[in-house]
Order: sequence, then structure tokens, then C-alpha cells
Amino acid sequence: MNLHLAVCDDCAADRDFLAELARRWAAGRGHGLRMALYPSAESFLFAYAEDKRVQILLLDIEMGKVDGVTMARTLRRDNDAVQIVFITGYSDYIADGYEVEALHYLMKPVDEGKLFAVLDRAAEKLRRNEAVLTLELAGEMVRLPVYQIRCAEVQGNYVTIHARADYTVKMTLSELESQLDENFFRLGRSALVNLGSVARVTRTAVTLADGSTLPLPRGAYERINRAIIQRG
Repeated sequence: MNLHLAVCDDCAADRDFLAELARRWAAGRGHGLRMALYPSAESFLFAYAEDKRVQILLLDIEMGKVDGVTMARTLRRDNDAVQIVFITGYSDYIADGYEVEALHYLMKPVDEGKLFAVLDRAAEKLRRNEAVLTLELAGEMVRLPVYQIRCAEVQGNYVTIHARADYTVKMTLSELESQLDENFFRLGRSALVNLGSVARVTRTAVTLADGSTLPLPRGAYERINRAIIQRG
């Protein structure tokens, strides 16, 4: 797998250390690696405006005028696929990571084994994100990245897929489910949900990150929680 990785840290020693670990990880896994190093959020965003190919970002939080969390918010407005790994000396910022869908937090000094495990997860998520669903809609073909799908709901003989836009297609929920991966959970006869989009689960409903809710069938509470835990 060929990967584009960036390290953004205002400490040169930490930046070089992370870069060396990333090179060692890529060599050990057989990945091709294109890497860029940035001393500030401003320098990263300036470069990103011209080249948006970054897939994995090792991002320091405590930086100069623009901190890592603020930079991540800016990046997320344009890119929901990049895997952000926060690097920090403090645990106070962990709640902010949920807002920008950070893959993980690593505390300084960064442990090689922990970083390698997180990079393995990032590479696997990127591999899954390459999956595309092809839909026929009103005489045109739409290629929809699977990771963008939040959920799908049955409406008569049609299924409405909720992603960045809504797509209604004539198919059964089982036909759609067969084209998706293990990140999706079947909510009875009426819906499928992307486990990565789930923010909260109660005995009666699933709440997604965008605030929408889906009814949870009786007996599904333990199963969906188990599926979320196994997904990691």
C-alpha cells in the first residue's frame, strides 16, 4: 500500500523522531511512504491547499499561534478521510478528539509499539475506505465511497442511503447489505447503520453523530454493543 503521511510538530526533535518511527513502520510492513514534515499548523495548511493527498497525519496539539485541535477542525471541514493521530504531552485534550474524529491519542514520549499499532489501524481504515458502492440513479451511475454512508432505511420497495446526500434506489436491504462490510449493522428489517457513525446506543434507539436517530429492535442492544466493541 502506498501511503501519504504528514508529521506536524513545532519541536524539531519530536518531529524527526516521529518521522523515523513512521519510516521504520512502513519498511517493516512493506508500505510505500511519501512523507512531509511541518513545523506549524500554518505551514501544513499552506501546503495542504496545494496538495490534498495526505492520508495519515501525526499532529502535535500544543503548538504556536494555531494549536493542533484548531487545525484539525479546519482540515475536517474539507477532508473526512484523513486519519488524524494526536500527539500530546497532556491528557486534557482527549474530549476534543471526538469532535474531529481523531483515530487515537498518543502521549509523549511516544512509544514505538503503540505508534506502530495505531498506524496499522490507520492503514486498515484507509484500505476499507477505498471500497465504493455503485448506484444506478435516474439513468446515471453514482460511485459512493462506502465509508461516507451513515445508514440506510427501507421505504416500501426502495432503500434510501444517507451519506453526504441521500440516494433512493430500488433494491432490498439484504441486497445492499451484501455489498457492504462488517462496519455495518442490521437494525431488524428496516435499517442498516454504519457502526462508525454511532454516537450513542440506548435500549430503544441508536443516535448517530449527526444527531439523527434510528429505532433499535428489541433484543438488539447487546448485539450492537458487542459489534461496536469488536470493531474497536
